[in-house]
Amino acid sequence: MAIYRFRVSFEDFDEVVREIDIKSNQTFEDLHRAIHRSTGYAAEKSSSFFVSTDNWIKGDEIAFMPSQRKIDRGVASMEKSKLSNFIEDPHQKFYYIYDFDRPFDFHVELIKIILETDPNIEYPVLIKSTGEAPKIIDKNNLGTVAMSASTTSSDFDFLNEMDFIPEDTEELEAMDGRGINTEDKSDESDEAEDDEFSDNENYEEEDYNNSGEDDY
Repeated sequence: MAIYRFRVSFEDFDEVVREIDIKSNQTFEDLHRAIHRSTGYAAEKSSSFFVSTDNWIKGDEIAFMPSQRKIDRGVASMEKSKLSNFIEDPHQKFYYIYDFDRPFDFHVELIKIILETDPNIEYPVLIKSTGEAPKIIDKNNLGTVAMSASTTSSDFDFLNEMDFIPEDTEELEAMDGRGINTEDKSDESDEAEDDEFSDNENYEEEDYNNSGEDDY
C-alpha cells in the first residue's frame, strides 16, 4: 500500500506550510481532519476539496458532509471518497476551502509517493510544520468590535472636550489656514492704521497753524 505525502499551504499565507503522510486507501475526510489537527481549527465545518489543475482551477468537488442539494448535483462525500480514486497525476493538486461561512483557502499538492508503509506509524501523520496558522476570530466574540467602537468614542469625546462644532470648520476655512497668527497680523495692521491716522492729524494741525500765521 502506498503512502501519499501532501504539502498543504494557505493560499494567502505562503509561510504557513504543513506536510502530511496518509495512506492511499484513506479518505478525504481523514485528510481533512489531519489538516485541522495540524492547524488547531475545528474540523466540523462545511468544507470541500476540489480536484485542481496545475493553475489551481477548481474541478470536481469532494465535500465534507454535503447537503442534499450537493448530493443531488453529484458532489462526492469526503467520508466515502478514497484518495487513490482521485489521484491521476504524481503531482496531483487539490484546491481546498475550509469553512464556507468564514473561509480559508488552501493549496494541497501531492509531492511524494512512498511505496511502503511504516508499521510503527499511525496514519495520517504530520511530517513537517512551518509557520503558525492564522487565528480565527469568533464572529460571536465582539471584543474586537467593541475595541474599535471604544476608540471611535474616545475620538468624539476629545472633540467634544475641545468644544468643537461643525460651524467651526467654516471659520477655519475663512482664516485660510493662518490660525492664531491671523489675529496677530490684524493687530499689527490696526496699529499701522492708527499710526497713519496720527500722522495725518499732525499734518492737518500743522497746516492749520501755518495758515493762521499767514493770515495774521
